This record gives sequence, structure tokens and C-alpha cells, in this order.
Amino acid sequence: MMNAANYPILSVTTFLPLLGVALVCLIPSRHQKAIQWTAFLVAVATFLVSLQLYFQFDTTTWQMQFVEDAPWIPQFAIRYQMGIDGISLLLVLLTTFLSAISVLSTWSAVTERVKAYMASLLLLETGMIGVFCALDFILFYVFWEAMLIPMYFIIGIWGGPRRIYAAVKFFIYTMSGSVLMLVAILVLYFMYHEATGTFSFHILDYHQLGLPAHIQMWLFLAFALAFAIKVPMFPFHTWLPDAHVEAPTAGSVILAGVLLKMGTYGFLRFCLPIFPQATLFFVPLILALALIGIIYGALVSLAQDDVKKLVAYSSVSHLGYCMLGMFALNVDGIKGSLIQMINHGLSTGALFLIVGILYERRHTRLISEYGGIMKVMPIFAFIFLMVAFSSMGVPGTNGFVGELLILIGAFQASLKFGLAATVGLILGAVYLLWTVKRVTYGPITKEKNRTLKDMTVREYAYMLPVMVFIFWIGLYPKPFLRTMDASVTHLLESVQTQRTAQTLYQEPVWVQHLFAKVDLEQQTKGQGR
Repeated sequence: MMNAANYPILSVTTFLPLLGVALVCLIPSRHQKAIQWTAFLVAVATFLVSLQLYFQFDTTTWQMQFVEDAPWIPQFAIRYQMGIDGISLLLVLLTTFLSAISVLSTWSAVTERVKAYMASLLLLETGMIGVFCALDFILFYVFWEAMLIPMYFIIGIWGGPRRIYAAVKFFIYTMSGSVLMLVAILVLYFMYHEATGTFSFHILDYHQLGLPAHIQMWLFLAFALAFAIKVPMFPFHTWLPDAHVEAPTAGSVILAGVLLKMGTYGFLRFCLPIFPQATLFFVPLILALALIGIIYGALVSLAQDDVKKLVAYSSVSHLGYCMLGMFALNVDGIKGSLIQMINHGLSTGALFLIVGILYERRHTRLISEYGGIMKVMPIFAFIFLMVAFSSMGVPGTNGFVGELLILIGAFQASLKFGLAATVGLILGAVYLLWTVKRVTYGPITKEKNRTLKDMTVREYAYMLPVMVFIFWIGLYPKPFLRTMDASVTHLLESVQTQRTAQTLYQEPVWVQHLFAKVDLEQQTKGQGR
């Protein structure tokens, strides 16, 4: 692993938002503008600090970089270990970028308890960055659980009419999977000690453990359930539309742009390298669920009359593509999955920002309440169309790059899976273009829409940076794809190596005898038949 050269940049990036929380808390509640500006400037500063990670990142190696390692709870071998590679770098940058955008986008939408709201957003940012940087399992789990608390309050306090129901449902779903993951982490902890004689929670140590296949199956399922809920994969997706619809705009942007990616990141960081045999065993199931999610999410989006719920269900479809590319288990598929995680954060985040702009003007999300607004909001209508193009993967936009790589990977893995995935692309174009048509084109049928104002300076300030990245990735993706090349190649090589490597962990004798007895009984029954 490569050590941090000058200063602990990952810790600074992770915990700088906590400094913002402290500053915000010191400002009297009546000074709302000061609170908003402080939160925004801290979020921007965090993004600028995180940019150093990109410019100092060595794209030629797969090893962890900017590593920080210090004792934390030594009696249990728990350490403060941070580091990133090509898999996590872009996700960290996406988090800091969207956090700054989210803070700015919410200035006029949230006017009550502004101090608590801004503090919650900054606290959430620390938790999200920590998840992508942690190299110790317990540290990872602490960040994973810590981010639930501010998101729960963001939905439950500043959400819509059914905010308590949505917040509780979000919390219960996520906690249910997290408890099983914690149990699996502890099992790995004791198995590693049994195999090596030492205790460790270091994530990379478990890549060499080489567990027997049947143990991998159970542990894979425990981890996969936590990550599948977070993605969310079909059929664990039901919490997502409620959370999105009830959350304030910034909450929806963060939820779609970053929190959902923690599920896909978890599969890449843990399930594939630690449980390679189980991964190969469950590939058909994961691919089937991914395809169901792609088609199901698109069809349900097509049936929505609430534009925010439509965008929410579209996330189920788009994240299905990320899972499809990942479990194609080839370089093109995984690189497409990673870049599509970034693309989805930008495109779907932008769609939620657009919904927020409309809602602040009309206080309704019903598609039927709009129509013809291009006549009074031409620039907004143009940006809406471009973001829709991005989300459906039109060439020249970021979505095309990710979907093309995923489809190449899917066709390499299976012709039938590749063909089925193309159906989702067609359905995606249908529901997005139909939504744009009903909202922006045609005659103005509602008198309230005649007086709508086009975008403000603040709205330009948070929409234009997103548009820059949409076209930058679409027209010149090389700088983004280059960062992940070495890490993705090494990940696939590791999966293949661990499949055939001799296991470091040796089962106790009584376990070996038990499974030998079961195998003998099955053979006897087979001969009897």
C-alpha cells in the first residue's frame, strides 16, 4: 500500500464537514443566510480538498493510495485505516461534488430549522465519504450506520406529508441488512484468527483468506442482502420510492446520487474479492434480478403521474444496469458499472434538482399540472431535455458511455442477457421523452403556468456544473475511465486467482467429518435410486 505523502488528506476530506457542523452550530438560528453560506462554503472547500486526490492519484497501480493507519481499539485489533483505489476515487469525488450542489439547491426550499438541516447535510457527507475510504471493517461499519441518522432526520423532519412513514421504512430496511452484515464481519474476524493466529479487521487481509465454498455462500448472502437493500435491487426496492417522494430535494439528490452507490460499491469491494466462488455461483441469480429490476423499474416509471416518483422508479432501472455490468465479470462490464454509478449520480441527481425547481414554483409534482412551460421557461426546458438525454444514454452524454460499456460486457457474458438489457434502454427513452413532452411542450393549459419565472442565478449556479460533467464524460471519458483501469483489472485477476488458490482457512475436523458424512449419505441415496 502507498502511504500518504504530506498530510492525511483522506481524514481532512472526511472530517472537514464536521468542522462545518461546529461552525453552523455556533451561528444564531436567526441568521439563516450566514448559516447557509457557511454550510455551502465548507461543502465547496471539502470538494476542492478532494480534488487533490484525483490530481495526485497514480493510475498505474491497483494498490491503495493515501493510506492512513493508526491504532484505534488495539485490544480488538481495530484500527483507523483509510485508503482509496481506482474503485473508490470517483465515488469520493462524486460525494463531495453532489454535497456542495445539494446544500446550494436547498436555500429557498427549507426555511424552518435551517441550522439543524444544514448540520444534518454536512454530517451526512462525513458518513458517506468515510464509507468509501474505510479499510477497517469496523470503521466501515461505523460510517455505514452513522450516515443513517442524518438521512433519517432529513426525511423525517423536512420531508413531505408521509415523511415519518418513509423515514422509518428507510431506517428499518437498511438496519435489517446491516445487522446481518455485522454478524458476517464477526464470523470473518474469528475465521481469520483461526487461520492465521492473529486478529484483524483489515478488509484487504480477508482477500487472501480463501474460505471453503459452502461458507462463502452463507457469508456472501449476508453481505449481499445489506448491499441489495441499499442499491436497491428488486425485490428489496420498496423503501426507495417512499423515501424519494417524501424527502426534500437535497435529500433526494444525495439519496440517489450517493447512498444507492454504497450498495453497488459494497458488492465490488467485499463480495467479489472475498467470496469469489460464491460470486460465480450467484451470478445467474444476480443477473436475473438485475434484468427484472431494469424492466420493472422502467415499466413502473412509465405508469407514474408524479414526476418525482417517476424519477425514483427510474433509479431501480438504472441501478439494475450497474449490477448487470458488474456481474458480467469482465473488464468492460465492471468499468461500465463504475462509470454508470457516477453517471446516475449526475443525471438522476439533476432530474431531482429539476423536479425541485418546478415544485418550488407550483408546489405540485403532478405531470398533469404542467404542459407548455417551454414558452415561459425556455432555458429550464432546454436543460430538462439535455438531462433527460443524459439519463436515457444519448450519444454525446455521460449515460451513453456507461450503458455502452455495460452492454458490451453483458453481450460478452451472455447474448440473451445483452438482448434483454436493450429492452430497458428503449423503455427508458419512452418514459423520459414522454415526461419531457407532457411537462414542457404543447399549449399552456393551466393559468398558473403562464406566470412562471425562468431559472434564477442560484439555480444556474448548481445546474451548470452538473451539465459540464454530463457532456465532459460523454465527449471525453478517458480521464475518468483511466483512474479505474488498474484496480478493475486487478479485481478480476484476484477473483480468478482466489477461485483456484489453496484455502488459508482450514475447517475444524468435526466440520470436515460432518460434511463428509452428508456427502456420503447423498451418494448412498443416489445409488439407491
